[in-house]
Amino acid sequence: MTEDVVARVLRQWLQVHPGLDTAPMAVIGRLNRCAALLQQATDAPLVREGLTRAEFDILGTLRRTGRELTPGQISRETFASGAAVTKRLRVLEDRGLVARRADERDRRVAHLSLTEEGTGLIDRLIPQQLGYESTLLEGLGEEHRERLAETLAELLVLLEGRLGGLQP
Repeated sequence: MTEDVVARVLRQWLQVHPGLDTAPMAVIGRLNRCAALLQQATDAPLVREGLTRAEFDILGTLRRTGRELTPGQISRETFASGAAVTKRLRVLEDRGLVARRADERDRRVAHLSLTEEGTGLIDRLIPQQLGYESTLLEGLGEEHRERLAETLAELLVLLEGRLGGLQP
């Protein structure tokens, strides 16, 4: 099996500090490296449509929930700051993909939904994106992908329990 970049880093640390427990780095380092590589790779189909990953996430959130959402709700669903969501929503509105409706009782509150064009774009793009992501994971067998997904789900629940309260 080919050695990954994290294995080399771990070996280097053990040469400098032989008693150092690098086990956390073996997991977190690999997760971070995978996330960085996947972020670069998975943006390719989105770029063809003129979307960033964050904009795609907002469109997907509005589509999968199937209802109007406030910017705050979108922020919580996408794990993005309120300011970032506001900026992205402005871009999506300018493109005619998202519509804004003021709340009848409190004009400061906005309710956002997909336009017909936004719905069409996300419905066309999600199968393409999932197909592309499936291609990226082809080297792993189905059983291995399922085990990995289960393990990552366990880690996510653990981290959300410990760190979830730290998010804005």
